[in-house]
Amino acid sequence: MLLNATKPGHLSGGAARFGSRAAKKNKARRPQREDYVKSRDYTGAIALLEFNQHADDFDAESCMWLGYCAAHLGDYKKALEAFQDLQRLGDTGKEVHLYLAICMYFLQMYDEAEEEALQGPTCGLQNRLLFHIAHKQNDENKLMVYHQKLSDTKEDQLSLAAIHYLRNHYQEATDIYKQLLLQHRDDLALNVYVAMCYYKLDYYDVSLEILAVYLQSHPDSVIAINLKACNHFRLYNGKAAEAELKALNEQGHSLHDNDLIRHNLVVFRNGENALKVLPALVDFLPEARLNLVIYHLRNDDIEEAFELMKDIEPGTPQEYILKGVVNAAVGQAKGSREHLKMAQQFFQLVGASASECDTIPGRQCMASCFFLLKQFEDVNIYLNSIKAYLYNDDDFNYNYGISLTNTGQYREAEETLQLVQDEKIRCSFEFLSHLARAQIRGCGRAEQAWELYLKMETSTDSFALLELIANDCYKVGEFYYAAKAASTLFRLEGDAHTMWWEALRGAACGVLAKVVAGEYEPKLLGEVVKMLKNISNPQVEYIVRVINKYAKENRIDLTCS
Repeated sequence: MLLNATKPGHLSGGAARFGSRAAKKNKARRPQREDYVKSRDYTGAIALLEFNQHADDFDAESCMWLGYCAAHLGDYKKALEAFQDLQRLGDTGKEVHLYLAICMYFLQMYDEAEEEALQGPTCGLQNRLLFHIAHKQNDENKLMVYHQKLSDTKEDQLSLAAIHYLRNHYQEATDIYKQLLLQHRDDLALNVYVAMCYYKLDYYDVSLEILAVYLQSHPDSVIAINLKACNHFRLYNGKAAEAELKALNEQGHSLHDNDLIRHNLVVFRNGENALKVLPALVDFLPEARLNLVIYHLRNDDIEEAFELMKDIEPGTPQEYILKGVVNAAVGQAKGSREHLKMAQQFFQLVGASASECDTIPGRQCMASCFFLLKQFEDVNIYLNSIKAYLYNDDDFNYNYGISLTNTGQYREAEETLQLVQDEKIRCSFEFLSHLARAQIRGCGRAEQAWELYLKMETSTDSFALLELIANDCYKVGEFYYAAKAASTLFRLEGDAHTMWWEALRGAACGVLAKVVAGEYEPKLLGEVVKMLKNISNPQVEYIVRVINKYAKENRIDLTCS
């Protein structure tokens, strides 16, 4: 949902800090430009600067400001071109190398950014920039070198917090931001950074409360409004989230001009326009790839999902989880033990990690790990601990219901499975078979299980469900529906399959015994007689004769059933 590379902490406190040279020439700024920048109207500032450029009223300082404003709008390509123009003007000082490197960093040109940064002056900005580049290059040795050079200055601590955030150390980042907020209460942007950390820690209400402090002063902030929308998405739904983004439209922002907003709208709308929006964003918005994978999984396009994830080396819990889900889907579809084992390992890595073991996703991962290992008692322990948070989640209720069925907790299983609303899940054989078993074995609702079969179209799945009903009903003494299922199976398979005749014979005798014991209505004997007479077997006549004799002795009219 939220992109690390676009969070405001990067712009104000991390590697990207522009304009120190421009600030020295503050006195030479034109009032109009100053007004635009002070009001954070960078689009207006750029329009003025480009107008002056065409009017040949453009100097090094204007070039500097053009790069500064473009960077703050997230247009790093334009910013890079501006700083390259500045460099061509000559006599710009070494600082321009750092500005170029910052633009390259955000354009994911990490090797070029490092080369350019090393040509800049030795200073805190250079060290912070190289610190971030080392993180992106996954060079732990360099990362530690630059880490040790960080000081206690606000800028360096912001940079350190940003790295913690990027490495999913949200609590450590939060601690730094809170300490800085105590020292710099007037720096309202720090509230956004703290709010982002709480969002990542799943404290959505707290995130909104802290974010409100910033929005009160800056109600037009795209990043802050987007974060607010993301919190509403987690707390409520996509419609609530999208409603928050309407504030941007009212302020004149186009929702379709911002890649992050376009991406999030796809998520808020449950995948709508995913194939139009997400593929173009995959290479530079990490979440776009993950959400495209989720889209393919939801649409049963497992191969496409696998292709997107197969070369990804997971580095975040979300990536590990998605790797696990994709491998589990492939393993189940192809019967591949190798993929199922990989899925189990990915889930275990997340669920057993110190940072995730007590989170909802972490516990879901451990449950998934045990599910693949068929250790359903352990599955129930983990899912039971989080069911209060996922009461309306169809996938959760489906998996929990299956696990409860496998441990013989049929009443709880039936209640949980009935919570599932997704028609695609409810029509699947896996769902129907587990629901039918729970209804028969634990709830005394064999009639409802039979209704599930009647609603199915004739197929191998309906035949398998009929077998389950016949066997389970017989085991728990629901002989009437065992007889109905066995009779149907006998007709479908023909006389060659004596197994179903034997099942029908036993169930018919069971119905008679239940009637004699007063547990069944006598009229059911007439139904059983009809079933038997449709079958050609020498034993049928004997069983029917016994039933007729009992009916005559007890004045039961078998023709009224």
